[in-house]
Amino acid sequence: MGSSVVARRFLRHRSGVLGVVALTGLFALATVAGRVTPAGHRRLTTDYSQAPSLRHPMGTDAIGHDLFLQVLHGAQKSLQVAVVVTVLATVTGTVLGAAAGYRGGWVDSVISRLTDLVLTVPVIVVLVVAAARLRQQRDSWLIIALMISVVAWPQIARVVRATVLSLRNRSFVTAAQGLGASSARIIFVDLLPNAVAAISVSATLTMATAVLLETALSFLGLGVSAPDPSLGRLVATGQGAARTRPWLFYFPGIVLVSICLCFAAIGEGLRSALGPDDDER
Repeated sequence: MGSSVVARRFLRHRSGVLGVVALTGLFALATVAGRVTPAGHRRLTTDYSQAPSLRHPMGTDAIGHDLFLQVLHGAQKSLQVAVVVTVLATVTGTVLGAAAGYRGGWVDSVISRLTDLVLTVPVIVVLVVAAARLRQQRDSWLIIALMISVVAWPQIARVVRATVLSLRNRSFVTAAQGLGASSARIIFVDLLPNAVAAISVSATLTMATAVLLETALSFLGLGVSAPDPSLGRLVATGQGAARTRPWLFYFPGIVLVSICLCFAAIGEGLRSALGPDDDER
């Protein structure tokens, strides 16, 4: 399927397009705000606990921070974590899953047992313990992303393995084997291009999972280190003021949920665009 066909089919999926536009706009807005007011999310004003207004669209906290700038900066960190986690987890899961599905035998057994081992470990407990030891390191968001990627690849590996298993006995694979093609060439040239749909959908779901895990760690005070804000920390801080100053809790929460919904919509759009046509099913 050509890229132009995929693009046209994706553009017909309104929620997927809306998800891309919303995430792109959010990231662009956060980037622009970071360049125009690089320390704006840390600046203290004399507007203490102000409700949303034209001057402060999302209000301010008890010490005068502009919540809008803090939410933008926190969303940017969440998206950065999601991108790093998705790239690392997708590459690792794709390579290991493809090797397990195509090679079979002891290779499949070793990779499958490793996958099962990681999946059986309580993820949040491992991340909490690791984050508690490493959260004071420089570039803590990158460390958080690396830790999440270590536990995020098994789901992708399982999807890729199942897809490769269903393809490895097809005629085009048998023909490539008969021509003496190496295993690496068959995997990367013949098999993985046919697994792009499954990999793409899994990658978008991994992004949403990464955002939620980073938020959970930040909610517990173990995520992105101060002075950088994060959506999880903003939600945790605003929870205690949800009745008296609801904007401190609801605005970060709404942005967080919206980001996850956007990833889900993009994943559904990719599934529709990369899947077979109705007359091919």
